[in-house]
Amino acid sequence: MFNKLTIDDIEVSGKRVFCRVDFNVPLNADRQITDDTRIRAALPTIKQLVNKGARLILASHLGRPKGKVDPSYSLSPAAKHLAQLLGKPVVMANDSVGPEVQQQVDALEDGEILLLENVRFHAGETDNVPEFAKQLASLAELYVNDAFGTAHRAHASTEGVARLLQPAVAGYLMQKELKYLGEALAQPERPFVAILGGAKVSDKILVIEQLLEKVDSILIGGGMAYTFLKAQGIDCGSSLLEADRVELAGQLLAKAKAKGVEFLLPEDHLVTAEFNANSPAQICDNTNFPADKMGLDIGPKTIERYKRAVEEAKTVVWNGPMGVFEFDAYSRGTFAIAEALAATNCLSIIGGGDSVAAVNKAGLDAQMTHISTGGGASLEFLEGKELPGVVALTDK
Repeated sequence: MFNKLTIDDIEVSGKRVFCRVDFNVPLNADRQITDDTRIRAALPTIKQLVNKGARLILASHLGRPKGKVDPSYSLSPAAKHLAQLLGKPVVMANDSVGPEVQQQVDALEDGEILLLENVRFHAGETDNVPEFAKQLASLAELYVNDAFGTAHRAHASTEGVARLLQPAVAGYLMQKELKYLGEALAQPERPFVAILGGAKVSDKILVIEQLLEKVDSILIGGGMAYTFLKAQGIDCGSSLLEADRVELAGQLLAKAKAKGVEFLLPEDHLVTAEFNANSPAQICDNTNFPADKMGLDIGPKTIERYKRAVEEAKTVVWNGPMGVFEFDAYSRGTFAIAEALAATNCLSIIGGGDSVAAVNKAGLDAQMTHISTGGGASLEFLEGKELPGVVALTDK
């Protein structure tokens, strides 16, 4: 399943190690980190490299500064937070390349850490410009990628540097992500259930097509459900609808039937007149959907039906919420799925920013087998695509 070299396969003592991490964390108006999941996820790799005497150069992006220096996207809050978590200093560079950075790298002793400034302050990062990749690579002797969240991007720090610094190896987080997602798809314990939510069918077409080859059941929630219901001739009032995808949704339903995959759609809904946290809700089912209302969550009958499917499952992959869980009144469906998953002994893999946020908000993250740090990367992996940041790593 996983045939790449890892940090356990290399000798790092006294070596300059360039480690790509994913510190793309949310910040509030005061530039305080509001969720440090991604930084904590990188700790096992960072600690191992430091304990083994590496001279550690960490690189990450934060947000989308579009190739220009923007202080509001500086990684300095991540450096401070990492230093607190490790209980040791983390030196913050004022750039990711250049003579001053080179001096800071040269000054590193064994076991010391330097965090480079946001690599996306340079346009060469997202464009994977060879010259920028060469400048980054010149800082180190070995390359480690522990940033699964950006593994689907062929950027300078995720793919370009890996081609120049060999061996290029996987960190523990990268290894863990690929192990769980890979094994779930290759050899799932059955029944294998996929729960897909979110706004649009178009975002999940390739995932659904891939999963139809592998799963026993698919449970659909969120805005995308209404496009599938429309394909069955059910009117869903003013709910979110991709009119240009209705025919495709019908084809996917037919394909599921032909393959014997159970394709569950909501049978009742929490509906309201406007997209507003305080707009009063009512319950309706597919036969009496009010023409002037929109669905913002799955209803109680659907919740019970979906919970039964989860209780019987041995492997579950969940990507996307069941409703607008950011509004308390419309969060029940998403939280009910999280609670049902937490109560089972199945292998549960949560991928995608909103599902992860919901599980964290419900305080149930510790009860899930694996929470993926990469929304886009886990989706592309489920779509069956090769991830450039993984392909570039050195084979065993």
